[in-house]
Amino acid sequence: MGDDSLSKAEVYDVIIIGGGPAGLTAGIYTTRARLSTILIEKLGLGGQASLSDKIENYPGFISGISGGELVHNMEEQAKSFGTMIAYGEVNRIEFSEDSNIKKIFVDNDPVPYQCLSIIIAAGEEQRKLGVPGELEFTGKGVSYCATCDGAFFRDLTVAVVGGGDVALGDALFLTRFAQKVYIVHRRDRFRGTKILQEKVFNNSKIEVIFDSVMDEIFGQTMVGGVKLRNLKSGESKNLEVNGVFVFIGYVPSLTFLGTILKKSDDDYIIVDREMNTSREGIFACGDCCKKNLKQVVTACGDGATAAFSAQHYVERIKGEEYV
Repeated sequence: MGDDSLSKAEVYDVIIIGGGPAGLTAGIYTTRARLSTILIEKLGLGGQASLSDKIENYPGFISGISGGELVHNMEEQAKSFGTMIAYGEVNRIEFSEDSNIKKIFVDNDPVPYQCLSIIIAAGEEQRKLGVPGELEFTGKGVSYCATCDGAFFRDLTVAVVGGGDVALGDALFLTRFAQKVYIVHRRDRFRGTKILQEKVFNNSKIEVIFDSVMDEIFGQTMVGGVKLRNLKSGESKNLEVNGVFVFIGYVPSLTFLGTILKKSDDDYIIVDREMNTSREGIFACGDCCKKNLKQVVTACGDGATAAFSAQHYVERIKGEEYV
């Protein structure tokens, strides 16, 4: 639940859009700096990280930690310093050139939240295959979350589409339930971390199908199979599976921004090393930014940097900056 005490009449120092690791870290840092802070989350705190069965590369956890547990700890830490949580979907941001106050409209409410600075940590959404049958069978065998739906495929056969860390890690997770896991990847090698590749190739339940794409998902009331096409030979074949898990990358969740900020050709926010965007007083962090490495640890670093920049911006316009 969100904080029922939140007032839209108040002008907050910072509003954070997005409650993944970047946004939660930003909240920890801004509230420790004693900036009044609201974090607005569309669905549930944690973002993609909360869906990870095990995060092995976050420093300090030798045996790894589940994404859900790590995010819960971040949430409790942010709240302990005073971060306020609101739930809703941000529709648009408004501001004027002659005022420091920025307005954030949520859930089509005509009354906006008001703030002096904004930190955008909106993350990404999973990319869809865009093939026949994908939409029709979503929730009927097509899934985008192994930890959410893996247990439904006990002793069945599934296909995982993708070749990055998420695809490999979730394929390994699915072997706990499925009797057979195919990994379908369009390239002739994986992009994912070498240690995950080693685990995949050493798992007897996993069969890798390289150089191939999924052209169709078919079945009756539930997924019954897929049509694969080899990109080198052009040959097509049907593969009987009971489920399809799609992990082919992400697209930014930034439709609410419109054109108010400069973005890359693929619609990610362009920031400098201090997480400044093209508009003063608006900062961005995490996976919604144009960057090379997208990991929980880098999102947290981005969040801390964005919070530090927001702090100095707010203190400067209030005349309180320490120089």
